[in-house]
Amino acid sequence: MRKYVLLALVCIGSSLLSVFIYSRWLAPSQVIWSNQGGETRMAGLVDKLFEQRSNAEFRSSSPTDFIKAAEVATPGVVNIRALIETGGSLWGTGSLTGSSGSGVVVSPEGYIVTNHHVVEKSKDIKVTLADKRTYQAKLIGSDPSTDIALLKIEESDLPFVIFGNSDSVRVGEWVLAVGNPFNLESTVTAGIVSAKGRNINILSGAASIESFIQTDAAVNPGNSGGALVNTVGELIGVNTAIITESGSYEGYSFAVPSNLVKKIVSDLREFGTVQRAFLGVGIQDLDSETARDLGLPNAEGVLINRVTTEGAASDAGLKPGDVVVGIDNTHVRSTSELQEYVGRFRPGETVQVDYWRENKRLRTKIVLKDVNNSTKTARAIGNEMEPELGLALRNLSREEQRKLRLQGVMVSSVRRGSLVYETNMQPGFVITSVNGKRVGTVSEAVEAMQSAYINLSLDGYYEGESDLYSYRFKKGG
Repeated sequence: MRKYVLLALVCIGSSLLSVFIYSRWLAPSQVIWSNQGGETRMAGLVDKLFEQRSNAEFRSSSPTDFIKAAEVATPGVVNIRALIETGGSLWGTGSLTGSSGSGVVVSPEGYIVTNHHVVEKSKDIKVTLADKRTYQAKLIGSDPSTDIALLKIEESDLPFVIFGNSDSVRVGEWVLAVGNPFNLESTVTAGIVSAKGRNINILSGAASIESFIQTDAAVNPGNSGGALVNTVGELIGVNTAIITESGSYEGYSFAVPSNLVKKIVSDLREFGTVQRAFLGVGIQDLDSETARDLGLPNAEGVLINRVTTEGAASDAGLKPGDVVVGIDNTHVRSTSELQEYVGRFRPGETVQVDYWRENKRLRTKIVLKDVNNSTKTARAIGNEMEPELGLALRNLSREEQRKLRLQGVMVSSVRRGSLVYETNMQPGFVITSVNGKRVGTVSEAVEAMQSAYINLSLDGYYEGESDLYSYRFKKGG
């Protein structure tokens, strides 16, 4: 009996000793989350991994409660239906079809920003508010180079979305896309900012500006022109495009930054056309080899490969081979960032440019100019299309509007041998629509003609005649 008791005691002692040794030296460290002094830290094995980073913190990048932001932004986002003429030959009439998109109310007086491609060539634009009220909208102006257009409805005290600062947006930040995809009303989706300064080559023209905010918030057909807002409901972008092979959302969406949109809207309201400023240079992105040859620490910056004679950069002493690395104390990494930043200014305004030359970082001030190397802002005065088309325009006086009972612009002169001259158009012709789009001012007519791709159709009347005249021709033809 004593033998069995001794054996049992030995077994129990061995077991206890094994448990003690395992728990003391062999057991895996626990991962424990604690919250002391406002900082979240890890203990055990994780502490060992981060022993050289005693200040490591683990914080959420943003609140994940989007209710307030959605409540703020949704009432200011509208549905847009535009009637567009499509198809047909140069001399024949096409069919009418509807284009659907979204818009953002940016002032209580009824100004609405949307995409140029939503209302391009439209004959009739209707806006439906979030509360289902519907209005006829007037096109104030449009800018194909940024894909931004401005509409106006006759209403006041409207809910609107406040402009935020798109420069402060950070990659990884939560954002909401608000719009009307597939004609669904007031749809809100969430995602994060995936990248900034994206150029996806969807806008045509030498003056186009592409520096999109890329997000993974779901954006589908019908979202174009809608709002991209931050978590406090401020407008940080206007949703414009998606990259897709199926025609629907596949994880990539792009928005025009709000700081650029704000400038375009201001120009269209004040002048009827965009006041585009230029540095007067040809530019390209840097590669690592070129950056190394120039002695730059990295490949971030914009290489100047051409300087326009009498342009803004030439006046300031910039040369081919210089690398722009900053503007107004803002670091410039790519051509798209540079174009967006300069696009926020008007001719005659001054910017501070940091550039790299001969292994030195230098600084200068540049007075920006327009495409004609002028520092003056310009309203549409009627002769903008004379070099290309050969006609000059003027606004109708109030007496002429009353007498003719028309809204339009008067052709004040036609240059002999020009494109318009070959159509037999005569001075005194009142243009009431351009490519089916009604026009009532010189600014509207000039913008519509400049926005037309190739074909132009100028419809209107002569005084004392009731017949509608239509002159059709090709730009550059």
